[in-house]
Amino acid sequence: MNLWLVIALGGAFGAVGRYALMQWVTRATASLGPIGHSLPWGTLAVNVLGSALIGVLYVLFAEKLAVPETVRGLWVVGLLGAFTTFSTFSLDTVLLIEQGQLVQAVAYTLMSVVLCVLMAWLGIALMRLLT
Repeated sequence: MNLWLVIALGGAFGAVGRYALMQWVTRATASLGPIGHSLPWGTLAVNVLGSALIGVLYVLFAEKLAVPETVRGLWVVGLLGAFTTFSTFSLDTVLLIEQGQLVQAVAYTLMSVVLCVLMAWLGIALMRLLT
């Protein structure tokens, strides 16, 4: 099967899975009162789960099993890529640390968080100004 098609298929399942888990966690935490509304728990749950899953799949696919590129594409790029890109960020950071590139790992982490939050804020501010 075409790699692009497999990735798209995984992406569809990942996006639906993210939406379903976020909705479920949001409803579950709403009953906790103020603490349930204090953070975006659904997004946190998706990011934490996705980061754990990409760690598991990385070891299975890259270190233990000889899986075809289409299998990696379906699960890692497609499903987890659509489920959460935070999982890829987490894996990239861990790999930098494992390669002994601690300074680069810290710089990448800081740049990713600060720049992405800044750009989201700038995008919001720009659209509010223009509309």
